Amino acid sequence: MDSKKLALLCREFADRKKAEDLMVLDVRKLSSVTDFFVIVSGTSEPHLRAILDEITDRLRDEHNERPRAVDGTARGAWVVLDFFDVIVHIMRADVRERYDLESLWGDAPRVKPRARKDLKR
Repeated sequence: MDSKKLALLCREFADRKKAEDLMVLDVRKLSSVTDFFVIVSGTSEPHLRAILDEITDRLRDEHNERPRAVDGTARGAWVVLDFFDVIVHIMRADVRERYDLESLWGDAPRVKPRARKDLKR
């Protein structure tokens, strides 16, 4: 799957579980490690778990995609899903504020979500 499409699907699935402050950063020109960061916030451990499960379950069931690695836990307030070309950060808002990934990658352009019909291509 195209990395931009995967990033936008991760964002969409997080949105379905009411993730907050959803952001997709295009880091292709800034990083040799990955193409996109998806950064979303949740309000509690159960909320983070729901977002995590929605992303991983939907990608597995509907697109046969699985993360190559998962680091962290909902209990620890930060989970990272590594899809190689897309890295998804699911964080509690206070942890997100502390690490401020958006500022660290401030030169990266933000990717706006596409219309739903465009994601099906």
